[in-house]
Amino acid sequence: MTAEPAAGDPPGARAPRPLPPPPVDDQDVVLHRALAGIEHRGTVIALGNFDGVHLGHRALLTRARERADELGVALVAVSFFPPAKVLFGDARFLTSEAEKAALLTEAGATEVVVIPFDRAFAATSPEAFADAVAATGPAVVVIGEDFRFGRARSGGLDLLRATLPHIEVVPLELTAGEVTKSSLIREALGAADVARAEQLLGLPYRVTGLVMHGDQRGRTIGFPTLNVGTDARKALPIGVFAVVVDTPAGRFDGVANVGPRPTFPDGAPALEAHLFGTNLDLYDRRVTVHLLEHLRAPRRFDGLDALQAQLALDAQAARAALASRRLEPARRESTDGRRA
Repeated sequence: MTAEPAAGDPPGARAPRPLPPPPVDDQDVVLHRALAGIEHRGTVIALGNFDGVHLGHRALLTRARERADELGVALVAVSFFPPAKVLFGDARFLTSEAEKAALLTEAGATEVVVIPFDRAFAATSPEAFADAVAATGPAVVVIGEDFRFGRARSGGLDLLRATLPHIEVVPLELTAGEVTKSSLIREALGAADVARAEQLLGLPYRVTGLVMHGDQRGRTIGFPTLNVGTDARKALPIGVFAVVVDTPAGRFDGVANVGPRPTFPDGAPALEAHLFGTNLDLYDRRVTVHLLEHLRAPRRFDGLDALQAQLALDAQAARAALASRRLEPARRESTDGRRA
């Protein structure tokens, strides 16, 4: 499958990018950390790493949801955390356990299993893992054609077909002619190219975390910020971004600085979001920051006055970017109407 512009668009045209839906409520996520936790037998299982829950994963989940609906059974998404590249290498993950569980639920999973991936689990034989999946009694298991599992990634489709009653294999997804892979999204984020990351993900890149107490310097210059706690292993683009932020009090537009703070080099890297039109007390509450547009790279300022002036410009640029984004669907509808 391939993600392409709409019919009649000029070559290279960018598909309209609506604002992302709010994340699912935590209470709507049914999360287990072992296959034994699956509540029903005869389910459809979508099996994969699902780091980022990108367009390739979504194609697999869509097919699994279709099969579950045909059979009238639950869809269970089974995944792992952290990814092997994080455990054994220096890669960073795209989705935390909580982010992954939420995104899989939003994509149609009734239940989610996120198996803790540590060195002991990584040593599991492929036969033992296939038997554990079979023991849950699935009606259908849906996987991607490149799925590997077990010690040294030595298990594949042949073993699953020999162990499980019905396997359905979903082909790799292409985006702009390339296989959609989590590694491409990491590369895009490394270049602060959140537009490219969004193209591969199907949604803006998002960061969910608790609001932490910070140094409150922003308040002294009229730009209070939410300091959003993140895992050090989470992939983060560096720079200043136009954002929308989902909070327990609703959704707010804003501007966020992600990464080291050049003006305050003694501080740890951070995600700080300034919300427009509110100064809510959200300490210790969970928020989700959607990174929509990259505005500029980090830079150091010679004092608070210069920083304050630049923050005002950043807020203006973020408002303009968000206003333009909201107009895109309307522009597309107008263009489609003229083509008809």
